[in-house]
Amino acid sequence: MSAVFKPDNLKEVSTAASQEAYFEPMTHAHLEAVAQLEQSAYRFPWTQGNFSDSLKCGYHMQMLMAGQAVPGLTGGIQSSPVLIGYFVAMKGVDETHLLNITVAPAYQRQGWGHLLLDALALWSRGEGAQWLWLEVRPSNAHAKAVYLRYGFREVGLRKGYYPDGGSGLLGAARREDAVVMSLALNAIGAAQPVTGGASADRAFAGSAFAGSASVDSASTRGKLP
Repeated sequence: MSAVFKPDNLKEVSTAASQEAYFEPMTHAHLEAVAQLEQSAYRFPWTQGNFSDSLKCGYHMQMLMAGQAVPGLTGGIQSSPVLIGYFVAMKGVDETHLLNITVAPAYQRQGWGHLLLDALALWSRGEGAQWLWLEVRPSNAHAKAVYLRYGFREVGLRKGYYPDGGSGLLGAARREDAVVMSLALNAIGAAQPVTGGASADRAFAGSAFAGSASVDSASTRGKLP
């Protein structure tokens, strides 16, 4: 996917990304930089191997890039690309499961997360998907709020889905639950949320991803602006 974008709130955008941004498919050549960003954003990050495995599986993996003016070797100004964020998604028969969505700490709270979700929704509809699915930590209130504002709704709970880092009874590692969220996509390109209740429960129960695990137990991510 290749396009030029600008977020709505340009006054709040960092100088390095204030001109224009574009999407670029993630490849093995990008994995070192992606893994470094991942390490900077999470307490329980994906490994470079997780991203490599995702590429081998053929998952949809896009990076959001921007140009940055930097001094050139000859004294002039040249453009150096900056990695703003990325997402990793798995396509099913008629639905897409978001495995990882991340915005670099320096570019959070500037609208880039919404842009990443827009790109994912656009691609998913083009692939014939009717639903988007994701998981988020209950403790990640900001990411959860971003998803709710976008139109996602809570449709389920996965018990003990995420690593917590602490110890429980008898020294057992603690785990955190995951809130499962879903977004319905209509045929003309606008996103419509699952409204909850019995219809949402049936949608979750019927999803191919209802009992599936992500690439690792730390997905889905939620470092969004």
